[in-house]
Amino acid sequence: MLDAADLPDDVAALKAMLIAAQAREAAKDVAIASKDEHIARKDERIERLEKLVAAFKQAAFGRKSEKTDPDQFDLALEDLETAMAVIHAEDEADVPAGNRISKPRAINRGSLPKHLPRIEEVIEPESLICGCGGGLHCIGEDVSERLDIIPLQFRVIVTRRPKYACRACTDGVVQAPAPARLIQAGLPTEATVAHVLV
Repeated sequence: MLDAADLPDDVAALKAMLIAAQAREAAKDVAIASKDEHIARKDERIERLEKLVAAFKQAAFGRKSEKTDPDQFDLALEDLETAMAVIHAEDEADVPAGNRISKPRAINRGSLPKHLPRIEEVIEPESLICGCGGGLHCIGEDVSERLDIIPLQFRVIVTRRPKYACRACTDGVVQAPAPARLIQAGLPTEATVAHVLV
């Protein structure tokens, strides 16, 4: 706020300051009106989403929910998902391009988080000497990861089972059997040391 002592004595300068102040006020009014309109659209979308949630609850837990055919329930869910997708598309279109977050989605499919500490254990066959007398060399390995929970600590145990084959003959591939804990987890295992013909 300007004091009377800070105002210039020149009438033209005072008029210019007054016009600039009115322009700033008009810009603020336009911004406020735009935000009010944006809030009204958001409130309307929230109301529509709340109605969709109520419709879902009615379909899932209503009086006739147990009598409904499962296929009909799936159709109702598809309709709800479609309506929600429309609302979300409207919401995304309403956000100005400069305010959109361009960060890619963090997708973790098939692997445990990298920040967890890992304890590696290698399970070797009992002997690395082939039946023909030659030495076995590593040709690959099976790697499995599982989440191990210690109270107040998470860690990943990586189990490696190298596969060995002899260069002198074609007897097959030798690999140590999987530990019992991997068998219980449903991972592919061999009952004994595998001799797979190549």
